[in-house]
Amino acid sequence: MSLQRKLITAFVCLIIVPLLVLGTIAYQIISNMTESRYSDQTELTLRALLRNVEQVFNEMNKVTDSTIASDAIQEALLNLQNSEIDEINYLELNEIQRNFRELLVNHPSVRYAFMYTLQQENVHKLFSKDSFAPLPFETFKELEIYQKVIARDGLPVWIGPYEHVELTGNEQVFTLARVVKDIDTLANKGILLVQIHNSDLESIFRYFRYKEEYTNYMIVNDAGLILYDSNGELERQSLDELMPAQDWGAEYDSGRVSFRGMDSVVSAIHFGSSENWRLVAVTPWNVIGGEFTWIGLIIAASIGVCMIFACLFILIFIQRISKAIVETAHVMREVERGNLHARVVVRGNDEIGLLTRGFNRLLYRMDELIEEVKEQHERKRAAEMAVLQAQIKPHFLFNTLESINILAIQNQGKKVSQMVSKLGNILRISIQQQEEITIEQELAHVRSYLDIQSYRFEDLFEYEIIVDERLLNLMTLKLSLQPLVENSIQHGFEGIEYLGTIRIEITDSEDNLYFRIRDNGHGIPAEQLSKIHYMSNDVNAFVNTPQLGERRGIGVSNVADRIRMRFGEPYGLMICSAPGHGTIIQMTIPK
Repeated sequence: MSLQRKLITAFVCLIIVPLLVLGTIAYQIISNMTESRYSDQTELTLRALLRNVEQVFNEMNKVTDSTIASDAIQEALLNLQNSEIDEINYLELNEIQRNFRELLVNHPSVRYAFMYTLQQENVHKLFSKDSFAPLPFETFKELEIYQKVIARDGLPVWIGPYEHVELTGNEQVFTLARVVKDIDTLANKGILLVQIHNSDLESIFRYFRYKEEYTNYMIVNDAGLILYDSNGELERQSLDELMPAQDWGAEYDSGRVSFRGMDSVVSAIHFGSSENWRLVAVTPWNVIGGEFTWIGLIIAASIGVCMIFACLFILIFIQRISKAIVETAHVMREVERGNLHARVVVRGNDEIGLLTRGFNRLLYRMDELIEEVKEQHERKRAAEMAVLQAQIKPHFLFNTLESINILAIQNQGKKVSQMVSKLGNILRISIQQQEEITIEQELAHVRSYLDIQSYRFEDLFEYEIIVDERLLNLMTLKLSLQPLVENSIQHGFEGIEYLGTIRIEITDSEDNLYFRIRDNGHGIPAEQLSKIHYMSNDVNAFVNTPQLGERRGIGVSNVADRIRMRFGEPYGLMICSAPGHGTIIQMTIPK
């Protein structure tokens, strides 16, 4: 993985991801705290609302308490027990109803009342209501609510709207049912059912809805049936169909659930007087956490913008670092290939700029050191070349002067003059400061040498030079042919009984020049040829020949070393020889 990807991955894993995780955790914590605080506040509200609602029911309980103990209801029970309602004197019935109304006149919520007699199993209307017929007693006895009323033994039982429509009708009213006892014997005489208006409840819920504008309050029984809805929309619906099923085991429960597809907080508290009713409050979460949500969105947006700028910064920063590293690596590869003049572009004055400037200074210093080494090497090579060239001159010069001296003693003035002239040509070329001369100059030098040797050793050899005129102006290493020709004379023609021949050929290719010196001398045995070290620096490898009085072998090694030092390993000498077939020496240099 590249450094840029590593830095981006580290930035994402160590900064972006932790920020997102911390933001999510903070949001959950704040949401839970908000929900908890709202739940506590809602509990207080529901308890206050429940107190007011139960006060309405308790007030009706007190009214019916005084009513069932009154002389009017006791007289009504006594008279109604003895006859059917159709056989009753209507004057007496009206008098009973009038007395009953007087008992309830101070409670205007009562809208309908009727009573069942247990002995006669009759039903008697105390308050009339249009389009509603009381349930026959025989049917009423089959209902579960009948047994519950009897079991309560005179205590009130409240029946919510839509719980027993066959008994209370389809209207949205609450019905109180309780056993009426004989005041003297406490025997069960009848069952009183009183229906009340919802005006008092609606005024209570209206007040609390005004305080909590977006909260919906409901009264729900244990089966989940909505008996009352402060909005008037959800009566007769099942609460379990509007939200996931809940375990309402505690007296007060609150939780965040989906209500009618909307994220809401639902709180419920049990009625104290009735175990099967609950007061439920539903508030949308966007109302509860609306301000918090907007603050959270603003904070999230701010953090998002900061993260975007941080990402842009880190991308630019990483891009700059990686670009500097890539450029430095590229320059290092260039230096590795031998380009010591490559440099890294310096950008800025920070640590990266300091690094690149230091790297450039290192390259400058390396370049200087390499130039110094090259200069020292050139001086050393020049000194070595001078030493190698100096090795060629003394022994030849000494032997030539000795030959001239002998000719002078023999009064051969013409030969002396010719040899002095040829020696002058050799010295003129030898003392030139150039390391390379033209092929034409090199051939003039080798001709002078061969002519001098012809004067010294008469009838020993003859020579031939073959060269294309177009090659005469090309450059070659100075004093490179003479040592090779000297090798043929010293080694190839030593003690021969026939005329020796030296043939010099100069050819070329597209890139190289080839110098071939061919002789018809003794040749070199294979075992001896394999031992020749063309670049040997061992002076013991060169021995003096008794016949010629000169050092043998130094010339070939000298030329080989000079070619290697001047042109490199691919160039140099190649020798082909066999006993009785002469020797061919080829020198190859770049064109």
